Amino acid sequence: MSLPAIDTAGLFDVAGKSAIVVGATGSFGKVVCATLGRAGARLVITAGNKDELAALGAELAEAGVAAVAVNRRPNGEADCDAIVDAAIEAYGGVDILVIASGVNDVGMIGDLTSGRFQKVMQANVEGAWSMARAAGQRMIAQGRGGKVVFTSSARGKLGHPAGYSAYCTSKSAVDGLTKALGCEWGKHGITVNAIAPTVFRSPLTAWMFEDNEHATNVRNGFLARVPVGRLGEPEDLAGPLLFLCSRASDFHTGHIIYADGGYTAG
Repeated sequence: MSLPAIDTAGLFDVAGKSAIVVGATGSFGKVVCATLGRAGARLVITAGNKDELAALGAELAEAGVAAVAVNRRPNGEADCDAIVDAAIEAYGGVDILVIASGVNDVGMIGDLTSGRFQKVMQANVEGAWSMARAAGQRMIAQGRGGKVVFTSSARGKLGHPAGYSAYCTSKSAVDGLTKALGCEWGKHGITVNAIAPTVFRSPLTAWMFEDNEHATNVRNGFLARVPVGRLGEPEDLAGPLLFLCSRASDFHTGHIIYADGGYTAG
């Protein structure tokens, strides 16, 4: 039997692809921009903070990455259509959609209001659904397939004792959306998957990496459940992301990829 003819050199190639990054200025959003941009993808970056978006755009331009900035969040049909239209105008279509945005509102359920719960659900679930709907319709019309990547969390699978009822619920919903659209769009050659990180280094988690008694105690308690024995780094998310955005994942859809050092395995 001869060796299979596998083009390993092109498996992870995204050069020239049109990629929308929603929530581009966040910690994971910047990982997405750096990973796809440096791999040759042409970006549409979106976020609600105009100044942060402009700063990111300038940084990408300095790095030689093609990027068009759209100062919108996926808060409704008009916003989502405008984001997709920007990709079509700039690059002629949409090949990749990454939803890197999201919020949390920590509070024990007795202290949360319905409004606070709904805000988390809107940002993490409805926004993702609306953006996927707009981009997916365009991908289907183009007839060349596509890649959709949601951001889930280990908390979509596991509960948390410290007031995560809104966040865990929202991420479980993202997991369900991933599976539903993976089934619905498979016939169109569109794969839909999610990356589910646990703690990784970012401005929000920087305190956990510090050398003081409180950080050490929290970190050690967390690491007791992480088989690889360390917290995550931004580059730990880059590999799974590139896999899910390239043809290497053409036979993978509806999956939740846990980038967690084995946290959810035990």
